[in-house]
Amino acid sequence: MLSVFRWMLRLLTGLVALGLLCLIGVYYFLERSIPDYTESFTIAGISAPVEILRNNDNVPHIFGATDRDVYFALGFAHAQDRLWQMTMLRRTAQGRLSEVFGNRTLKIDELLRRYDLYTLSLQSVEAQDAPTRDALEAYAAGVNAWIGEINNGARGRGAPEFFFFSNEIAAWAPADSIAILKLMALQLSGHLEAEVLRARMSMLLPADRLRDILPDDPGQAITALPDYAQLMPGVSPSTAPLRMATDDPLSPFPRVDLAGASNAWAAVPDRSAAGGTLLANDPHLGFTAPTIWYLARLELQSGGVIGATIPGVPSILIGRSAALGWGLTSSYVDDQDLIMEKLNPANTEEYQTAEGMKPFTTRRSIIQVRGQTPVTITLRWSEAGPVLPGSHYDLASVTPPGHVAALSWTALSGADTTMTAALRVMQARSINDAIEAGRLFVAPAQNLMLADANGIALQVIGQIPVRDAGHPTQGRMPALGTNAASRWQGTLPYDSNPRVINPTSGILGNTNNKTVDQPFPDHLSFLWGDTQRIQRWLALMQTREVHTRESFIEAQLDTVSPAARSILPLIGADLWFTGEAAADNTPERLRQRALSLLAEWNGEMNEHLPEPLIYQAWVRALNDRLIRDELGPLADTITHPDPVFIDRVFRNTGGAGIWCDVIQSAAVETCADLARIALDEALIALTGRYGPNPESWRWGQAHEATHDHPVMGEVPFLKWFVNIRQSTSGDDHTLMRGRTKGTGPNPYLNVHGAGYRGVYDFADPDSSVFVISTGQSGHPLSRHYDDLGERWRRGDYVPMSLDPELARAAAVGSTMLTPRP
Repeated sequence: MLSVFRWMLRLLTGLVALGLLCLIGVYYFLERSIPDYTESFTIAGISAPVEILRNNDNVPHIFGATDRDVYFALGFAHAQDRLWQMTMLRRTAQGRLSEVFGNRTLKIDELLRRYDLYTLSLQSVEAQDAPTRDALEAYAAGVNAWIGEINNGARGRGAPEFFFFSNEIAAWAPADSIAILKLMALQLSGHLEAEVLRARMSMLLPADRLRDILPDDPGQAITALPDYAQLMPGVSPSTAPLRMATDDPLSPFPRVDLAGASNAWAAVPDRSAAGGTLLANDPHLGFTAPTIWYLARLELQSGGVIGATIPGVPSILIGRSAALGWGLTSSYVDDQDLIMEKLNPANTEEYQTAEGMKPFTTRRSIIQVRGQTPVTITLRWSEAGPVLPGSHYDLASVTPPGHVAALSWTALSGADTTMTAALRVMQARSINDAIEAGRLFVAPAQNLMLADANGIALQVIGQIPVRDAGHPTQGRMPALGTNAASRWQGTLPYDSNPRVINPTSGILGNTNNKTVDQPFPDHLSFLWGDTQRIQRWLALMQTREVHTRESFIEAQLDTVSPAARSILPLIGADLWFTGEAAADNTPERLRQRALSLLAEWNGEMNEHLPEPLIYQAWVRALNDRLIRDELGPLADTITHPDPVFIDRVFRNTGGAGIWCDVIQSAAVETCADLARIALDEALIALTGRYGPNPESWRWGQAHEATHDHPVMGEVPFLKWFVNIRQSTSGDDHTLMRGRTKGTGPNPYLNVHGAGYRGVYDFADPDSSVFVISTGQSGHPLSRHYDDLGERWRRGDYVPMSLDPELARAAAVGSTMLTPRP
């Protein structure tokens, strides 16, 4: 028996030792792809030595003899730290994900092929000016130089992911960079989905109730539209769930409620305590690990620039130089329209227009699918744009018989000069220079916030469609292509885009709120991204006569919800402090405890408090009870309660209080009844998940920021190494925005927010600060994979100095690129 025990012990010891050896071996091979930032390289493609200095935060400061050499080095640095991310962005834009991931991504690839973004990017290369083409070529050469180093040396295939998936890395090309910008335009666009949703709901609800559930920004008078069925014969009302974008982490198609968002504000010298202009910017995108943003400093012939880049793009997209600071927010310009093209019954390769029949432009496209036979699809374009199948965006539910849906979208241009505009803005020396540079920006339309030594400005950049005054749906729902008024009449001249320079108030700001109130067709949009954050921003700006870098940082990190402050008094009006104290361990007692907490709460969505969780759960449950009986399963589409809707209902604006009465019941329910039932329902759910003691619940426990790896983030065991989860404050309507997921077992997860924050102070430019939400490296074994993430979570920043001596003094790594003889 003792002998058997000894042999079992030896066997177990051997297995443990073998396992350790395997882990060491795996670690060795994976670790080989972490760059050595002190290594020097002799490479072709540069004219003189280039130095890449990296500080302790792994922010590269690039110094070269020419701009071309600097762009080359930026491509080299991007590839060192984010090669997998870059190749995935390129594959996504090309519609080639299925070559790696098989049938899982076939639907994504099919839709991206129909958009034909990469073909349009190839065409757009020639539309750039000569300096931009030179920058694109130099950048691509830099990326390819690092790929060459991977191929020639033992560098772990360039990234750990290449061990699990294809390790073939195609050479980078200028069109790849342009394609990534077009992909970003796709991720920031939500009007297509909004059109489908409005069309579906208009067939179920009268006009007044549609205005409740899909509210227009308060203060904007809009003529009521007919319901969609009247415009499209043959389309029937349905309460079926809306099948929109896939929830696959690899999908670039956002739900309409998760399209782009952002904050930016600026102050003139007279409103600054230090006497210099101030600018703050934090663009909001879906969280990933690593983040889409990458910090860098470039020393160009026009001077130094520092800020945030996107790996794959040779430009500081948001940041500052010594003379100018610039930021971006989503403008919500309505730059997408769905056109229902009527097919020729005798020849379905033609469609009917007001001028007669026209042929579709068609082309075959072959999608290679890993482990399967290739799939061939036919791409069709009308004069409106690409034809999209009914299986995408739930288009089948709004497409009349004998028609197909085509999409008009400003980003679908083969002469897209957005890249040239980005590089010109980066090198601008003044507000006027930057505004002029924005003339070439095509898509996505953005608000460009600017600050130089003397003033501030906001300029809407990007093409804005011109619609006919007789457009049957005003671009808010799909329209028939047989009506000439449905089609765009070109784009507005750039000089008519909204522009504000040095306002008398001395302060400019945008939180995706409505920027202009012009009637159709001179409007920008009927859909805006914010009605709440702007209220809090105005309050903070008006509390001080002068501002500082610190007060701008305080505003960026503010977690008070104006929505909570306005909604709670309405929905709890008949519930506060009513009745006798209930017995312990009863639903009534639990409700009283929750209401007692909320009564003393100031609306701060602090991660350490229970009140934000109770508030969020209550409003979600209430919203579902208000709309479910009218909409049925279609109610699942409304994943985020709109404060404007709740306000209309509880104030009975325009008769909106009728939403509180449950149609299927004989009794007439009041809004107080529904508020009480919804609170009890929410508390039961929270008790089941977080325990019976509301005082011990914590918002941050539910509101974790989900910086998940798009590919390996759901793989057992590996997800614990590649995902970055953080307890966070804020919510959908705070300036420190943490957009909740809205679906799934935990709808409170923080999935969308400020992956980059920057505050620039031109009284002392080198005191400016910035930060990103993860780390600079895309390698999970690198200490720079998540080192900036904790600072971001705490609301800390890192310096963004342009002083070369400071960069050298703070350098912990110096990579020298020497030209090959």
